[in-house]
Amino acid sequence: MNEFTGVDADGVTERYLRDCLAPDSRLLTAMSDAELPPLLAADSGQRLFPRPLFVEEAQVRAFADDISGVFDLFSSLPSRLFGGDLERYCAALSIGERRTRMITRLGGVTPPRYGRADMYHDGTAFRLLEFNIASELGGIERSGELPRLLLEVEAFARFAKEHDLAYTDTGRMVADTLRTAGAEVASGREPVIALLEAPGGLGSYGGAWRAFEELMRGFGLDFHIGEISDVRAEGDRIVLDGRRLDVILRCFSADEMLEQPDGEALLEPVHRAVEAGTLVLWTPMESNLFNNKGCFAMVSDPRFQADFTDAERALVERVVPWTRAIGGTVGRDTGALPDEFMDLREELILKPNALYGGAGIVAGWEVDEASWRRALESVDAAGAIVQRRVTPRHEPVIDPETGRPERWQAAWGMFLTPQGYAGTYARALPADESAVIGIGSNARTRTAGVFTYDEGKAP
Repeated sequence: MNEFTGVDADGVTERYLRDCLAPDSRLLTAMSDAELPPLLAADSGQRLFPRPLFVEEAQVRAFADDISGVFDLFSSLPSRLFGGDLERYCAALSIGERRTRMITRLGGVTPPRYGRADMYHDGTAFRLLEFNIASELGGIERSGELPRLLLEVEAFARFAKEHDLAYTDTGRMVADTLRTAGAEVASGREPVIALLEAPGGLGSYGGAWRAFEELMRGFGLDFHIGEISDVRAEGDRIVLDGRRLDVILRCFSADEMLEQPDGEALLEPVHRAVEAGTLVLWTPMESNLFNNKGCFAMVSDPRFQADFTDAERALVERVVPWTRAIGGTVGRDTGALPDEFMDLREELILKPNALYGGAGIVAGWEVDEASWRRALESVDAAGAIVQRRVTPRHEPVIDPETGRPERWQAAWGMFLTPQGYAGTYARALPADESAVIGIGSNARTRTAGVFTYDEGKAP
């Protein structure tokens, strides 16, 4: 039990807190003493958690292996449950015909293993909350950089050396992934890569993407940002600002393109270039086939358990909270489950399938019975999932301004690339403030780097 905050904490965290409270400790201000690159400072400098988070290396690696298994399980659902019929699969997830055509324009290719798993640590183990199987991922520009920059602060560098702390450089792994992808079409030269947003997207997310561009260029990539409406076709090549592109890092979603009356027309030259072999779309629109929260219900629902092996069922039990579908196609004919949803209100959270960034989420323990019923009854045709609550462990921290201990809670984001585990970062809020911990959903959310340690060497 932590002597400062009255909660359980690992040995590295306890030592860090004690050192922060030592007279004239420079650990207390280590994060604010770190010198951030200009664009990262502009985007995230005012929203930094005062300390990094710590986790055992073996634990995070084991969870990464499990997450890779979940990726494979999700991507097998069309063939496993629907005989390979993508239209039936999409219909089961209440994905409309226009969206289905857009997502499967390249024929329904299996997307590469690339994404970010969002999870809580419940004090014993990690539990998966959402799986962003997509390329429009936030946090990469912070995940590896915050630990790297902290190690340039003398006080923290001493602490890290004493405790043999390590981190995974997410930015470097993503840069290597994009460079490798571009090698398919770049004929032995450095590929030209562009991050493309949806039309108008840079107005909302430009700060984060410019920080990401700064990071990628630091790894030597010929890297640019723009919007898909900025590119044009030259024969079978795609051009942005006079540069022929080899890789498009897709940071526009299917939903964003469907909002455009000419969304298909904007995408078509890109798809033709991919088919001609002159362009890599990273990742293809097919990633959105498995970025749907309904996948959690499919692997958790008892009606489908016979389609999974014993090992796969054990994986789901270990990693995925109890999840059921409501509304849409998968959520029909569930018998008494809606009554169960009411009975278990204080243990359940409702998440719309078609929304992201915390939008539309209703936590049963944060509302009264009538409000919860209205939320369940208002689920639209796209459907939603109802998921059992995972209570995150407290993350104690010493406030640098007051010197007082505080309790926070964290949502961890774990990145995967085709090479495997690609690092972790975290987002934190004061304990019990909200069920949704997100940079875009709550102005008090702070971001933190993550270091790993070897349990055998921990104090």
